[in-house]
Amino acid sequence: MAHTYSIAEARDNLAKIVRESESGPVELTRRGRPVAVLVSLDEFERLQGRGENFWQRLVAFRRLADMERFGIDENVFDGVRDRDAGRKAPW
Repeated sequence: MAHTYSIAEARDNLAKIVRESESGPVELTRRGRPVAVLVSLDEFERLQGRGENFWQRLVAFRRLADMERFGIDENVFDGVRDRDAGRKAPW
């Protein structure tokens, strides 16, 4: 954690600490022990899985990345995944 504040400090400096949380997580302590973390709304939504999912981000990355520059064919991973059902479980 970049910044740590006691709950008493947080109460006295809430506006400043909320601004700091927009740049990264802020840890809150009680009697010197971590009890909470304050994060930005964007980070909270990301942690909750809202917004773009993995596939949407991958498609966006492929659209922006110059794969040819790195010698990567767009179909490089086609057929790599094993489609076998796998082994039988003992239960």
